[in-house]
Amino acid sequence: MLNLNSTIDLNFKQFFHWWKRELAFLVPERIKPFFYNEQGFIIISTMGSQLVLTYRFLDKDEHLVTVDRTDRAFTLQSLYSKDERLAKAKIILRLSSQDAIQKEFSLPIAAKENLHQVVSYELDRYTPFKAEQVYFSVKLIAGENEPGYLRVMMILTTRELLDGLYEDVKAMGISLLFVDYQDSPNSLDGFDEAYNLLPEKFRQKTANLPRLLNGVLITLTSILLVLVIAMPVWFESQTVNTLQLKAESLEKEAKKVKAMQSSIDAVIDETSQLIKEKNSSPDVINILNTLSLLIKDDTSLNYAQYSEGHLQIQGESPAASALLAVLEESKLFSNARFASPVTQDRISNLERFQITVDVVKAGGNSGE
Repeated sequence: MLNLNSTIDLNFKQFFHWWKRELAFLVPERIKPFFYNEQGFIIISTMGSQLVLTYRFLDKDEHLVTVDRTDRAFTLQSLYSKDERLAKAKIILRLSSQDAIQKEFSLPIAAKENLHQVVSYELDRYTPFKAEQVYFSVKLIAGENEPGYLRVMMILTTRELLDGLYEDVKAMGISLLFVDYQDSPNSLDGFDEAYNLLPEKFRQKTANLPRLLNGVLITLTSILLVLVIAMPVWFESQTVNTLQLKAESLEKEAKKVKAMQSSIDAVIDETSQLIKEKNSSPDVINILNTLSLLIKDDTSLNYAQYSEGHLQIQGESPAASALLAVLEESKLFSNARFASPVTQDRISNLERFQITVDVVKAGGNSGE
């Protein structure tokens, strides 16, 4: 029955290892070596008093040699001289079912944080050995578990046996990467979930300098990666800011030019208006010149005023009414009329008049 209360543990590392294997299956065999930097593994299997050395590369096994554990004449260097591929291979010691045992059991889920220590305290409960008699390793078993519990597998071998094997392979010039069990071998595609029966004192010591250099290189690579991503963005931002400042400066200049243009347009409008007004009315000199041509010598003018297209004249004439016709005949004047009644001067016997006439034509010289 499906347990809906179980916790789903997403192991992305296992997923990517599986995906890598699936992709590797699609790569043609001839070009697979070009995609792998690793030079395979030398797997040392125990078989009674003998050690069987097998070379594994790209899931293919190649038997190398079978030697007695007590054979001190054999060294791994003799294999290196025959096949240079082996010099870069990682070496694994794989125990047989006669050298190790495995056992599965359940533990409370609270033991997950300190699994090795919990099993060490309870070792005599699960096996006939005490913790000081054996080397063991514990790994979680993937799959569905009971609520509140987790399934674990313990792989165990005696210290006496593994110490003896270690001394034998060490005498052959062999340095082990790890020790596992043939019935539960570690995956060679990745060591993130690998267990190791080899005690800490026998494991390969990693020099601090290479680790430090690797750390520095990783840090520098990360910094360069960040710079590669960030620098173009920063440069683009600087360019945008520069263009924005230039745009603001140009906008200010444009506003000044626009204000100047508005002022110029206003001046032009005023000038045009003045010119229009000037052209819409005749020159005063032209008006006076026209009057002098139209009015005969027997008529005198003692007042003349021009305002807003209207000319008003006052004077004396033998026949004031005749002046209206004279003014109307001119193209410069129209709508001549008396502004006040005509009166008779008793002394000179001349008629006093006040005439208003519209000025209709700008410029021109007419006496018609």
